[in-house]
Amino acid sequence: MKTMQHNIPLETTGPNADAMAEAVSTCIRCGFCLSACPTYDVLQRESDSPRGRIILMKEVLEGSMPADKAAPHLDACLGCLACEPACPSGVSYRHLLSPYRSLVRDRIPVAWPQRLQRWLTAQTLPYPKRFRFAARMGQIGKTFSALVPSFLRPMLDLLPETLPAATKLQPRYSPMGDQVGRVALLAGCAQQVLAPEINEATIAVLRHIGLEVLVPPEQSCCGSLAWHVGDGDRAAKFARNNVRVFSSDSQPIDAIVTNAAGCGSGMQEYGMILRGTDIESQAASLAATVKDVSVVVCEHADRLRLKRPALVHEGESIVRVAYHDACHLANAQGVRLQPRELLCRVPDVELVDVAEAHLCCGSAGTYNLDQPETADELGRRKAKAVLATGAPIVVSGNIGCLTQLQSHLNSMATESHPAPRVMHTMEFLSACLEESPSFETNPGPKRSP
Repeated sequence: MKTMQHNIPLETTGPNADAMAEAVSTCIRCGFCLSACPTYDVLQRESDSPRGRIILMKEVLEGSMPADKAAPHLDACLGCLACEPACPSGVSYRHLLSPYRSLVRDRIPVAWPQRLQRWLTAQTLPYPKRFRFAARMGQIGKTFSALVPSFLRPMLDLLPETLPAATKLQPRYSPMGDQVGRVALLAGCAQQVLAPEINEATIAVLRHIGLEVLVPPEQSCCGSLAWHVGDGDRAAKFARNNVRVFSSDSQPIDAIVTNAAGCGSGMQEYGMILRGTDIESQAASLAATVKDVSVVVCEHADRLRLKRPALVHEGESIVRVAYHDACHLANAQGVRLQPRELLCRVPDVELVDVAEAHLCCGSAGTYNLDQPETADELGRRKAKAVLATGAPIVVSGNIGCLTQLQSHLNSMATESHPAPRVMHTMEFLSACLEESPSFETNPGPKRSP
C-alpha cells in the first residue's frame, strides 16, 4: 500500500508542522485502526474513524476544506489513541490531532451554549479552589436540575453526592526505612477535589517502598485538558509553569510521578506543547522524566510488603478484582503490565480483565461533557462489561475513568446487586500494605459510592 501524499504548507502550519505532516504521510489507509476506534464502533461512519479523520485534517491543512466542515467529526474524536497500537505503519496520531485542534480552534464558530460550557470548564477544572466552589454550587443545582440548561446537566451528573473535605498536602514526605530515591508528585486538579485520598494513597505507597516524596506547592494543572481541546495557549502557560517548578535544582529528583493517566501523558507531551519556544529543549528533557506511579512502584516492587485486602466479606478465600485500562495509560504511555503485576502481588487476589478492554469508557478528559451522547453509550458498555466480571472491586489509574465508571455503575445498581467498589490502583495497594506510614492531613470522607 502507498503512503498518503500531501501538499500541507509547512511554513504556515505552526511549530509542529513537520510532525503533523509525517503523521499524515505515514498513513497507508489500510483500515486496521477502524476496529480499534470506539467512535467508529458506535457511529459506524468512515469520517468518524482515525483514517477518515486523518484525511479530513489533511484536507483542512491543505486548504481544500473549511475547518468548520470537518469540525463535527474531529470534535467527536476521544483522543484515546487506541488507533496507535493498532496501526501497522506506526502513525503517531497524537502528533497530529492536538496540534491540529490548536491550529484551527479560532477558525471554527461555536454556538453560545457550547462556548459557555467550555468557558466554565476552562475556568474551574484546572483550579482546585475554584472547582471545589463550582462543585458545591453544582450539588445545590442538582436539587433543581430540571431548571438547569440541558448542556450543563452532564456536569451535574458526574458530581458525587458528597465532596471529601479539602486537604492540603505537605511539601515533603520522608520515606519509611532506608531511602532509595526521591520523586516529585503532580497532585492534579479535579482529583484534589473529587478524590484527595488517591494522592494520600499514592504517597503512602511511595514512602512504603523507600522514596522521599516532594509535592511542589507552586505546581499547576498539567495543561492536558486544554491541550486536548485545542487551547494551545492555555496549555503552554500551564506547561511553562510546571517546567519551571519541577526543574528546580535545589532538590534533584529521580522522576516526576503522576497518578492520573491523562496528566501523565499530558506532561510527557511538553516537548510538543512548548515546541518553538525558548524552553523547548528543557521541556522535552523534563517530559522524559515523567512516569506513572505504577511504573515507579514496579521498579521497587521487591520492597512491597503486602497483605490480603480487608475489603470484602470475611469467608471469601479469593478477592476478585477487575482492572480497567485507562486509555492515556495503556495507549499513550504504553503502561499495561505494571498495574497488573502490582495487583497480582497482593495475596489472595484474582485479577480479571474487562471485556472490550481496548474500548474507551467515554471519559476522555472533558469528552463526557462535550459529547455526552457518545460518552454515555461508551460508559454504559464499559459498566456492563465490568459487571459481567462479577468482581466486587474495579481498579483503574485515572480519575476521569473512575468518575465515569462510578456514575454508570451506580445507575445500573439495584438493592440486590450493588455497584462494585471503584478504586484507584494506589488506593487498593495502600489498603493492602502490611505497614503504612502515618499521614499529616485529614483525608475527610471517602468518595461516595
